[in-house]
Amino acid sequence: MSAVTTHVLDAAVGRPAAGIAVRLETADGSAELGRAATDDDGRARDLGPDRLDAGDYRLTFDTGEYFARTGTDTFYPQVQITFRIADPAQHHHVPLLLSPFAYSTYRGS
Repeated sequence: MSAVTTHVLDAAVGRPAAGIAVRLETADGSAELGRAATDDDGRARDLGPDRLDAGDYRLTFDTGEYFARTGTDTFYPQVQITFRIADPAQHHHVPLLLSPFAYSTYRGS
């Protein structure tokens, strides 16, 4: 399993957001570490390496393409979440709760 996984829920329609392209990279963008698209359940389970060193990382979600595909205007064509890994032995799940004009995230389990 990837050291980092994500789950995207479209709060405006009350269901998982399938087919969103997600990129995992170092926080400064100098190295891409993985890439995936959310599945029918809105999850990206195979996003990158199974272990990452302590440090800061970033997930970038192509929300603009997702909303365009559904015919929905959005204020956020892209969502970037920067997070810190303090303990490389732990799994890090970073969910995204999405709507066309707002989003939120939290440290998942």
